[in-house]
Amino acid sequence: SIGLHERDTMKLIRTLNSLKEKGNSVIVVEHDKETILAADYIVDIGPGAGDFGGKIGFAGDARKLEKSKTLTADYLYGRKDIAYSHDNLQEEWIEIKNVTINNIEKLDAKIPLRNFVCITGVSGSGKSSLILQTLLPVARELLNRAKKVNKVDGVEITGLEKLDKVIYLDQSPIGRTPRSNPATYTGIMDEIRKLFAQTKEAELRGYKIGRFSFNVKGGRCEKCQGDGQIKIEMHFLPDVLVSCDACDGTRYNAQTREVLYKGKSIADVLAMSAGEALEFFKAIPAIAVKLKTLTDVGLDYITLGQNATTLSGGEAQRIKLSKELSRKDTGKTLYILDEPTTGLHFADVDRLTGVLHHLVELGNSVVVIEHNLDMVKNADYIIDMGPEGGNKGGLIIATGSPEKLAETYEESGSYTGEYLAKELNGE
Repeated sequence: SIGLHERDTMKLIRTLNSLKEKGNSVIVVEHDKETILAADYIVDIGPGAGDFGGKIGFAGDARKLEKSKTLTADYLYGRKDIAYSHDNLQEEWIEIKNVTINNIEKLDAKIPLRNFVCITGVSGSGKSSLILQTLLPVARELLNRAKKVNKVDGVEITGLEKLDKVIYLDQSPIGRTPRSNPATYTGIMDEIRKLFAQTKEAELRGYKIGRFSFNVKGGRCEKCQGDGQIKIEMHFLPDVLVSCDACDGTRYNAQTREVLYKGKSIADVLAMSAGEALEFFKAIPAIAVKLKTLTDVGLDYITLGQNATTLSGGEAQRIKLSKELSRKDTGKTLYILDEPTTGLHFADVDRLTGVLHHLVELGNSVVVIEHNLDMVKNADYIIDMGPEGGNKGGLIIATGSPEKLAETYEESGSYTGEYLAKELNGE
């Protein structure tokens, strides 16, 4: 159901049931509420993620899930709810006029500043065309002084002058090699290296900060050159990566690993989860602040030295958000996110929604392209596009609070409003 509007998800469920009725077996890895509830048999794995998961919390007839004590069941059956206040006033606006691109023709749109705004609509209705292809390039050029942006001709946008910068958080990787990891991307690694270089043992040995980098000679393992892995070339088959036997995959040579801080080497620290590291470094503000933002976005389970290539798109996006959260906030930033709930459990959607609302409380503006009703129902303001996709889309069919869309869906023809009405009424 990734990338699908609730209307399209229901079509997908009917298709899956049709496959089952023809004698096939269907196995789905899923977070979507309606898809889970439509299943005959459910296997719920947890209780947490990463090292905190890997156990089966429930396995059996879907009708018996409600009586289980898993986190999934808590959210599915209302024992926990994703609910945040959304009563911000719409006083100042970004106004976009005369948009013509793809299936959009001469469209005008208004996006309220200092609000949590969701752009909704069925697949192909024009959401990305309006936000990512029209608003974002102009905002990057005006606010971030970006060069060579691809702008839509003939569009007039006002209101951006009230902002300082725009930040687009997508799901592209934070790095494409094993050398990139959450610690290096967020800047935590630099602070950790400084800390180890300041230990008495490092000073006695004459080790400087560079000694604790796995990217240069000195402290790194030279057999794997700091990768922690050795590539074995296989004739006629894909190459195989195996853990380096010289450093046991730690990236560092034995001498560097002999330098300890509170009984831990730098390799030990990189093997810690963000949650464990936050407790370990709680007395070091420069490190703790960055780690706190990782846990705030629900990434307390990832290890600091985890290869960037093993992170999911959703994890990469939240690491980027974490990095931005750790910076000094001006209160005049436009954040744009494209389907940030992709691949997230209800509990993660809950935490992420709270973080986005906090950004708005600081005076920022948040614009999210989203289908997930748990997030959409907590928006301050919704712009719903449609009514359908492709040539039958490209229009704004409803705007306002979640409650307004739910109340007026029969008049507006908004599928989002229809499903919001069911969600808000507990159906």
